[in-house]
Amino acid sequence: MKRAIAIAAHPDDIELMMAGTLLLLKKQGYDIHCINLASGSVGTTEHDTETIKAIRLKEAQRSAEILGAHFHPPFCNDIEIFYEEKTLRRLAAVIREVKPAIVLTHSPSDYMEDHTNTCRLAVSACFARGMVNFHSTPARDAATYDCTIYHALPHTLRDPLRRRIIPGAFVNTAAVQDTKLEALKAHQSQQSWLDTSQKLNSYLQAMVETSLEVGRMSGKFVHAEGWRRHLHYGFCGPDDDPLQELGSDYLVNEAYEKDL
Repeated sequence: MKRAIAIAAHPDDIELMMAGTLLLLKKQGYDIHCINLASGSVGTTEHDTETIKAIRLKEAQRSAEILGAHFHPPFCNDIEIFYEEKTLRRLAAVIREVKPAIVLTHSPSDYMEDHTNTCRLAVSACFARGMVNFHSTPARDAATYDCTIYHALPHTLRDPLRRRIIPGAFVNTAAVQDTKLEALKAHQSQQSWLDTSQKLNSYLQAMVETSLEVGRMSGKFVHAEGWRRHLHYGFCGPDDDPLQELGSDYLVNEAYEKDL
């Protein structure tokens, strides 16, 4: 069975920027997986660390159930996702277990280091998938296979220097928007935290507005997610673009491709 995995930093990151594409891949017959590296340990103004970690774990598990995805538990705390050997070996074990043909992860440039470090870790864990002398934790057999990586748009659709990021392709998420919203609703603990920390009056409305904005960028879809395909070296063939299996729900940004 073909497999796809979404790798994000925090509980709710997948639902905000990646879940629509993951749901459409499931409709195409993919076995879908999700992992957030961090536990959500500081995403609260109300609870102590262990309480919020337990709450957010249950929320993330519930969201994965709604998506119909296999859930892989976190192994870092918030603000402690570093590009380091220990974490890389842990994530490499997940990659070697799942053997994904498609990896969805954060933008290489985003508004916070947890996101960008997760992106770097995901890329390196995939790159090392077939390296027999790189040992994962726990130990998993290395294997070589084609693996295409796609980077989601950053939150606010801009890099840390406020420049707009233009996607290389768009995925029409209108048909799965309701399920995506239900999965995001599972993260109930985040409303007050995001209101306080990031001035989001409603994290649900923020997701909807973002998908509408990306849809407008596409010039074709109402709701959309945007993606940039990682360079193929060490991962797959030069022309591999398996999201094309989504058919009319997938739109390559010809202007972006022309500038490469």
